Amino acid sequence: MTRAAHSAVLEVIDKGTTSGAHPVPLLFVHGACHSAWCWDEHFLDFFADRGFRAAALSLRAHGRSSSDKPLRRCSITDFVDDVDTVAAVLDAPPVIVGHSMGGLIVQRYLEKQRSPAGVLLASVPPRGVAAVSGRLMRKHPVLTMRSNISRSPEIVFKPPMTREALFSAGTPEDVVNACADRVESESIRALWFDAMFRLPKPSKVAAPVLVLGGEHDGCFTTHEVHATARAYRTEAELFPMGHNMMLEPGWPAVAGRIESWLGEQGL
Repeated sequence: MTRAAHSAVLEVIDKGTTSGAHPVPLLFVHGACHSAWCWDEHFLDFFADRGFRAAALSLRAHGRSSSDKPLRRCSITDFVDDVDTVAAVLDAPPVIVGHSMGGLIVQRYLEKQRSPAGVLLASVPPRGVAAVSGRLMRKHPVLTMRSNISRSPEIVFKPPMTREALFSAGTPEDVVNACADRVESESIRALWFDAMFRLPKPSKVAAPVLVLGGEHDGCFTTHEVHATARAYRTEAELFPMGHNMMLEPGWPAVAGRIESWLGEQGL
């Protein structure tokens, strides 16, 4: 656990050590309604076994992390502060890897903090979540209204929506169910308001960014993934999988591409 300046205690799963071959640690940031466990399923061991120090945090009020304010009041800025707190106690400024809402947090972090590189997996695009919100409203109006009225964005990730939103059709049922069981509450302020109106500024990001997406992502379209990559002056790479790229059966290809790209960056 890491104690933050705001008095919350943040859960950190930390594996491996930095090495001569890989002196830069990796810090993984989960998306909405998840916590550090989603990286611990596969990715942390994958990178630790290859000589990296790989750490994943649970943002405040997620997983086993505490919070000094109710989850509903937590903002993307609060979550960026959490990443900054954990990054500060690692061996060196880390490569930051973010998934979904975690990708938005990474984008905002990279605007202000020194980092050797960033990786975005199925990330909220720089234009925010307005488009996905509109798609969800058109396709599932009752569900969306219930989520908004109850201020419970996690509804859109729980059964029967888990596979549609987070996984591809070929993902085994036990993987989908295991994730559904661990979907947790989320800050509607962060996920809807901040992710719609307090958007990142890619022009302020100097670090190289790798942008990866899923061809069958139930949240963000391939067009949005390519738009994200263009904003960061690079090209997107797509995989035949759904939104939760770190949990799908094809996760080794994603982890392997991150590893090879880090090598290309001299990391």
